[in-house]
Amino acid sequence: MSRHVAKRNPSSAWRHIFIIFMIVFALFPIYTVLLSSVNGSGALATASLWPKHIVFKNYTKLFNDASIPYLRWVINSIVLATTNAIISVLIGIFASYAFSRLKFKGRKASLRLLLLIQVFPNFLALAAIYVIMERIYHVYPHIGIGTTWGLLLVYLGGSMGANAWLLKGFLDSIPMELDEAAKIDGASPSQIFWLIFMPLTKPIIVVTMLLTFIGTFNEFVLASIFLQEVKARTVAVGLESFVGSNFGANWGAFAAGSVVAAVPLVTLFLSLQRYIVGGVAAGSVKG
Repeated sequence: MSRHVAKRNPSSAWRHIFIIFMIVFALFPIYTVLLSSVNGSGALATASLWPKHIVFKNYTKLFNDASIPYLRWVINSIVLATTNAIISVLIGIFASYAFSRLKFKGRKASLRLLLLIQVFPNFLALAAIYVIMERIYHVYPHIGIGTTWGLLLVYLGGSMGANAWLLKGFLDSIPMELDEAAKIDGASPSQIFWLIFMPLTKPIIVVTMLLTFIGTFNEFVLASIFLQEVKARTVAVGLESFVGSNFGANWGAFAAGSVVAAVPLVTLFLSLQRYIVGGVAAGSVKG
């Protein structure tokens, strides 16, 4: 027994060293951002790994400078991400239920078409999206280019397909016997959906909403095209203005804004951690 343990110790030590190295590798960029946020020079990095002077003027600038509507940017991102997550997941669960449980003409073709659309990168459609939304603006100015509602429509179109596929894979793992037993008891299709499927799919719904929320909150390309007005910007587009100038980049304020913007995401992730673990575990076992 002792020989067996002795043979395993070297490999076990290397595994621990590798794990520690990967943890340090993953945390170092975060530490660099934190270091830059308390650096008074406004530089992204310093020669020392430990700050000589810790200052919080970058944080105070975000909240005290009248020309920087930082809190408005954060609120815009939270509202936009929350709305997109709720609506896209709600439509996605309806679509996934239809594809998973209902039989209709064109079902397989629709699934294949939905998958084919998801294969192409989103940036390939930027020119088409811009032209379409620009023309919509002349007819309905409130949902065209340059508006938050127009950006929300584009986000919904991009996330519903992926959400439908993700949710369908989970619904396929729910036994058909539950449907049959409910029908024998006299349950209608709507009752089966709301009273049986919705409680069972709560973990995967939470995971899908969280992924959609994070993706929308951090999205930059489409938001930078749509939101040109300063007060209407999201936090990603707003922070880019700190480093977008060739001669006036303020990496300290950019890092401070990134740290503050990460707080809602980390809080949301930690508060929904038990649902995330449950959704991953439930999705890994069929039936």
